[in-house]
This record gives sequence, structure tokens and C-alpha cells, in this order.
Amino acid sequence: QVQLVESGGGLVQPGGSLRLSCAASGTFFNIYAMGWYRQAPGKQRELVAIITNGGSTNYADSVKGRFTISRDNVKLYLQMSSLKPEDAAVYYCNAEIQTIRFERREYWGQGTQVTVSS
Repeated sequence: QVQLVESGGGLVQPGGSLRLSCAASGTFFNIYAMGWYRQAPGKQRELVAIITNGGSTNYADSVKGRFTISRDNVKLYLQMSSLKPEDAAVYYCNAEIQTIRFERREYWGQGTQVTVSS
């Protein structure tokens, strides 16, 4: 099995910055991609940003120019700047992994709360 653990959430004021981290552990053969998703109360979980094994990135239109995703091996980061109240949500780390049994699986972290309020 693979475990993903997020950290770095908290309370920030509008216009502030926050850095989220995610660490993957366990046994696996390869990581195809890692990404951040978020879910606000009453809304569906949505993609925030994703980074592939080749280093290419994609962002939701709502966060382009404000958020930056990066990866260092099994560690994933999301640098968030110019935060808006609508960014408030539980942020989840996601990894698409080829297991040691040569299966493709998705894993999710428990989530970390981001609150944006003055």
C-alpha cells in the first residue's frame, strides 16, 4: 500500500500565502503523476493542479498565476499566493501509482484544511 500525508494547511487572510506539502511512502514501482484537489462544503472535489513524471503541469483556471505545484521525488508541494476566500477548502494530495504488482492505482491523502478569512 501507499500512504499520502498532507500538511501545511491553516488560516490565512485574503491576499496571503500558504505552502502545502504531501509526502508519499510505501512500496511502489513508479509514480505517473501527483496532484492537488480541493473540496469546499457543498461542492464537488475539483482538480487544482497536477504534475506529471515528466514535469509538465496543469492548473485549474481559477488558480493560474497564483498557485505553483512542484515535486521532489515522493514529496509534493503547492505554493499558494494571493489567496481568496473562494480558495477555502480541504485540499487533498493525489498520486497515480504503478504498484509493485504492476497495477495502476490512485491514492489519496486525508486532506488538510485551508481557511481564508480576514
